[in-house]
Amino acid sequence: MLLLPAVITHAEVPHVLRLFKQTLDQAAGKGPVDAAMLTVDGSALQHFDSSALAVLLECQRMARGKGRAFAVQSLPVKLTELARLYGVDALLQSA
Repeated sequence: MLLLPAVITHAEVPHVLRLFKQTLDQAAGKGPVDAAMLTVDGSALQHFDSSALAVLLECQRMARGKGRAFAVQSLPVKLTELARLYGVDALLQSA
C-alpha cells in the first residue's frame, strides 16, 4: 500500500511516482496473493491540485502494466469531486 503524502501538487509528482514505483517493485517479490492488489490510500492528503489525479492515473497505469490490480481508498471528497468533474472518477474505483 502507498500512503499518499499530505500535499500533492505539480512539484511533488516525481517523488510520489518514485514511491509508487518502489512499492510496485517490492510487491513483485512477494507471492501473487499478497501483491495482487496495490492500493493507494489518500487519507493523509490535504492539499492538492489536478496533479494528484494525474499521479493516481499514472499509478494505475504502472500497476496494470505489471499485471496488478489497482485500487484507491480514502480519497478526500474534493479530489473525488475533481475526478468526477474531469470525467475520470470511474477509472479510480475505491477499494
